[in-house]
Amino acid sequence: MKIAVLGAGAWGTALAIYLSAQHCVALWTRNQEHRAELVASRVNQRYLPEQHLADSIHLTATLTEALQQAELILVVVPVAGLRKTLQQIRALNCTLPLILCCKGFEANSAKLPSQVVADVYAQHNVTYGILSGPSFAKEVAMGLPAALTLASYELDFAKSTASKIHTSLLRVYSSNDVIGAEVGGALKNVIAIAAGISDGLAFGNNARAALITRGLAEIIRLGVALGGRRETFTGLTGVGDLILTCAGDLSRNRQVGRLLAAGQQLVDILPKIGHVAEGVYTVQSAYQLGQQLQVDMPVTRAVYDILHKQLPVKEAIRHMLDREPGIETD
Repeated sequence: MKIAVLGAGAWGTALAIYLSAQHCVALWTRNQEHRAELVASRVNQRYLPEQHLADSIHLTATLTEALQQAELILVVVPVAGLRKTLQQIRALNCTLPLILCCKGFEANSAKLPSQVVADVYAQHNVTYGILSGPSFAKEVAMGLPAALTLASYELDFAKSTASKIHTSLLRVYSSNDVIGAEVGGALKNVIAIAAGISDGLAFGNNARAALITRGLAEIIRLGVALGGRRETFTGLTGVGDLILTCAGDLSRNRQVGRLLAAGQQLVDILPKIGHVAEGVYTVQSAYQLGQQLQVDMPVTRAVYDILHKQLPVKEAIRHMLDREPGIETD
C-alpha cells in the first residue's frame, strides 16, 4: 500500500519508519530546510535522533508530491495545525481516506480532531479514522512491541486498514467509538502533567496510583458526557495510554509536571522539551468543557489553575487534597 505520512515530528517519523518495512511511504514536512536535513542525513535529528530513515522513504516538503499515487493519508501534525493541513488537502480535491494521529482539542473551538474533519469536509464525503493508544515514538521506531486502536465510524474501514498495518510487533485493533478514543488520548496528557507534579514533589508511588485512578474517573465522566462509550476507556486508548503517559520517562507531559514541581515557569519549560506537550494546550479546552457539561474534574481543574491562573503548585495540590471525600464510583 502507498501511504502518505503528513508531519515529520517524532510520531510521524516513527510511523514512517515502522510502515516503510511493508509499505511504500512518503514523509512530508512543511519545511524545506528540514526536508534537506532529512535527505542529507537520513536521520530526524530534531525530533527522533539515532533512528535511521530507510532509503525507501520518500522525503518531501511538497504536499502534492506526498499525496501523488497515495492510497491512504496519515495526518500526524499537532492539533493546532490540523485544520490548516486538512484544508490544504481538500484544496487539492483529494478525497483519500484519512487517519488522524494527533491527540487533543482544537484551542479556539474545543473541538476534537474528528469534529475538525467534519467542519473542513462539511460538503464532501471522506472516510477517516483515529489512531491512538499507548505509544512512545522512540520505541515504535526501534521496533519494540506496542498496541494501538484504529477507531472509525466506518467499522469496516477500521478493520480492513488495521489489518493492513498490523504486525506482530505493532498490534492494531479496531473500534467504532471515535469520541471515546479521542477523549482518552486527549485527557491523559492533562493527567500526566499532574502525575509529573506528584512525582516531582516526591509524593510516592501510592499517590501516583491514586492520581491515575481518579484521573481515569475524570476522563470517563467527560468522555461519556461527550458521547464516548464507558468501556472504551478501559482499553488501549483509555487506561493503557494513561498509564504509559503518567509513568513513562519518555512522557513530555509528565516532564512538564516534574519541572513545574521544581519551581520552573512554563515559559521556560516548553523550550527545554523541544516537542509539543499537548496537555499544556488541552487542559484549557478540557476545563471549559467540564464546566459547560457540569462534569466534576478536580485534577484537570488543578492543572488548569497552575498553568493558566498561575496558582502555585503547592496551593493547587492543597485545594485538591482538602476536597471532601465522596463515593468512589461517582
